[in-house]
This record gives sequence, C-alpha cells and structure tokens, in this order.
Amino acid sequence: MMNISICGAGTMGRGIALSALQAGHSVLLFDNHDGVLMTAHEYIHSQIQKLSEKGKITPDTAASLQEHLHTTQNITKVAEGDIVIEAIIEKPEAKYELFSALEHSGLSDTSILATNTSSLSVNQLSTKLRHPQNFIGMHFFNPAHLMKLVEIVPSRLTADDVVQRSLQFVKGLQKSPVLVKDVPGFIVNRVARNYYNEAMKIATESASEPEQIDRIMKALGFKMGPFELMDLIGNDVNLEVTKSVYEQYFHEPRFTPSIYQQEIVNAGRYGRKTGKGFHDYQS
Repeated sequence: MMNISICGAGTMGRGIALSALQAGHSVLLFDNHDGVLMTAHEYIHSQIQKLSEKGKITPDTAASLQEHLHTTQNITKVAEGDIVIEAIIEKPEAKYELFSALEHSGLSDTSILATNTSSLSVNQLSTKLRHPQNFIGMHFFNPAHLMKLVEIVPSRLTADDVVQRSLQFVKGLQKSPVLVKDVPGFIVNRVARNYYNEAMKIATESASEPEQIDRIMKALGFKMGPFELMDLIGNDVNLEVTKSVYEQYFHEPRFTPSIYQQEIVNAGRYGRKTGKGFHDYQS
C-alpha cells in the first residue's frame, strides 16, 4: 500500500482517487474548495457502495476502501504522499503555483510528482521545480476509474527509476500505461483533435446536425460520437486543450479551434456537468 495524494477533487481527481483506492492504496484528496471536496467524497462513497451492491466487492472491502479515503485542504499533508498527482485546471500558472506550494511544504526527494495534464508540455512544467528528475506526466482519461489507457510522459530530465515506478503504479491500477514523447497533445489528444474538429466543421457549415453526426459515427463502430464525447469531457476543457495544441503546433490549420464550440462554451453549455452542451441532458 502506498500513500497517494491527489490535488484537485474535480471529475478527473475523484476518478483517479477511486482507481487508487480499488488498487489497495490510501488516498488523500486535496482541494481548496470545501464544497468540491464534499461532492467528490460523496461521489466516491456512492461508487464504492454501488460496487458492493452489485456484488463486485464485499461489504468488508467497501468499508475498508472508504476508511482509506481522506480529504484535506492542508497542502502540507499532501506533500507527504509517495506519489502526488496534480489534476487541477489546465493553466500553467496554476500548476506552477501548486508545485511551488508542494515543494515548500516538504515534498520528499523520493516522491513522484505527476501531472495529469492533457496538452501542456511536461518539459515546460518541470522548469521551475527543485527536483525535475522526480516529475512526470501521468495522463488519465475520463472517466478515470473506468478508462484503461494512461499516457506516461517523461520530460528530458525525468529519472529512469521514476519512469519505471510510474509504469508499475499504473499497471497496479489494472490499467494500460503507454510511454509517449512530450509532444503537443501526446498521442490521444493529438489524434482526437481531427475527430472533434472535422465534426464541428460539418455542423458549422450546416451540412448535418450534431445528433446526426453522432448517430452516424456510432453506426460506424465508434462507442461515442464526437459531440457526445466532447459533452462528456466538458466543452470548456475540450476547447482549452484544442487551443493549447493549436498554439504549440504554431497555428497548424488542422488544429484550429472551432467558433461553434466557443459559442457553446460562451453560453455556459459545458456538457453533461451542466446539463446542456451540444446535446440536452436535462430531459
């Protein structure tokens, strides 16, 4: 059992926390917002209870998992983790501030500091760290407790043993780690931009509606259509990733963000988490 600290109790953070708990680790979930922490705590407990009710785990196991989940707003406690995973907003400044706070709070020289960034450069994020050799990208996918793929992204300064320990940790979560280079969007988000952007171009030109496009893509074998998937991820998050990839590829035209998605975000239609996105989930 390891002590896993997770910074950020939003959708990704709570999913990663649930995965770590199920793998037998003790989890400390950190967030500055008490309401977010409470919501995450309730969500994780409800998911554990559902697993017990379905017979996938015993009541004793469920009780044990719940006992190993802790929440805090104290950054000093977070720094005590064997692995500290950052899963906060996709803004470099916010991440730098968190990393600095962790290091000033006594982050161990042997602890792995991992970022769940989906599009920012791991090399760039490591530049202000005292111990960049302990820093690595560990990109989970939503929903993190169900999706098997995890991108492991070392920087040029990441120590080899940190890479190996990260791979073993992810394997211990019963997931499939893939070692990738630190390029914009890594593998999945670089490839997926075309899936999203081409669909939005078709909709923007009024050649088809999001519902039709999603239906056609699912009929072709995709588990989710592009608009359903963007709604699940969160259009605000998805748009920021597209902007980041676009900037890092020096404004490569095929990665150009969609005005259509910007309008959706401006209207507060972030997707499932707000009840409305490209689709309406309130009915």
